Amino acid sequence: MAVTDEAITRIKEMIISGELCAGDRLPPEKELSEKLGLSRSSLREAVKALEIIRVLDVRRGDGTYVTSLEPKLLTEAMTFIVDLHQDESILDIFEVRRILEPAAAAIAAGRITPEQIAALRATMENINDETSVESLVDHDLVFHELIATAANNSYLSSVLDGLSSSTVRARIWRGLTQEKAVDRTLSEHAAIIEALERGDAELTKSLLTVHISGVEHWLRQAL
Repeated sequence: MAVTDEAITRIKEMIISGELCAGDRLPPEKELSEKLGLSRSSLREAVKALEIIRVLDVRRGDGTYVTSLEPKLLTEAMTFIVDLHQDESILDIFEVRRILEPAAAAIAAGRITPEQIAALRATMENINDETSVESLVDHDLVFHELIATAANNSYLSSVLDGLSSSTVRARIWRGLTQEKAVDRTLSEHAAIIEALERGDAELTKSLLTVHISGVEHWLRQAL
């Protein structure tokens, strides 16, 4: 593994230095292994590892390329990891969301466009306490994603997207439905939209904090 780690580090250095840029094709395996002074087997393992985390794109019959390296692409693995957690570690994830998401919403309050406000309002259409859990999950994912996107910070929105788990959300909405708490949660969503439309960063931040804390409190009791 030490040799493979070295190969990963060397390829990373090539990207950081600009020797390899997003979209570039890597030199042939033999040429690159000789250049780096590493075995072809360790180079292959490094390429496999970097492909998994979406840094490299192996195209059979065409070669290996550096991906776009966009934040959203590189945080995909985080979503996979979050979905694996079904125990009390979910609460740790919610704690991170409670720190980051209200901050993102406060930024969004100063940057959100009328079109984005309209898109948020559209997510509320035909959503009520009789809506299926699947549709509620879809609404919730889009609602929070739109707010994060409105902050206009690709790294922040990508991290928040990575922390989103449809599996956990389904569990929460199923519980809220059983406890007849869907209307209250949707009212909180509506209030957040109003605060965003007014451009009130502090109110938006407070409402998001209360909203996420309420869900976190419910989850603590459910686990």
